[in-house]
Amino acid sequence: MLKEFKEFAVKGNVVDMAVGVIIGGAFGKIVASFLKDVVMPPIGLLMGGVDFSDLKWVIKDGAGAAEAVSINYGAFVTNVIDFAIVSFVIFMAIKGMNSLKRVEPENPAPAPIDKKCSECALTIPIEARRCGHCTSVVA
Repeated sequence: MLKEFKEFAVKGNVVDMAVGVIIGGAFGKIVASFLKDVVMPPIGLLMGGVDFSDLKWVIKDGAGAAEAVSINYGAFVTNVIDFAIVSFVIFMAIKGMNSLKRVEPENPAPAPIDKKCSECALTIPIEARRCGHCTSVVA
């Protein structure tokens, strides 16, 4: 069982997937910071100085130690924009990788090895000068 696990764990696909997950996590943090610190402030400014992280609908006000119940749609909008940026970057990366793939030429059709006799319409070898069936001269 240990041998099987070792073979599974060191396969190239598992290692590649682990590297992808780690890089994806780091990339997600970069995109989240870009969105929070660079993209959303100007958008908030254009919308009248609104901070998207503060946008929410309060369903029930907090009383005493109980916190208010609210729908934080500003955080949701930020996450939707975050998702759109990440998915667009991944799309562009995959598109770029697909364009780098080597296009293999299709195999040309094999050269014909036979032809039809013009007199009897039977098949004869391509190099024949006379039909073996009707003995007529073939061009």
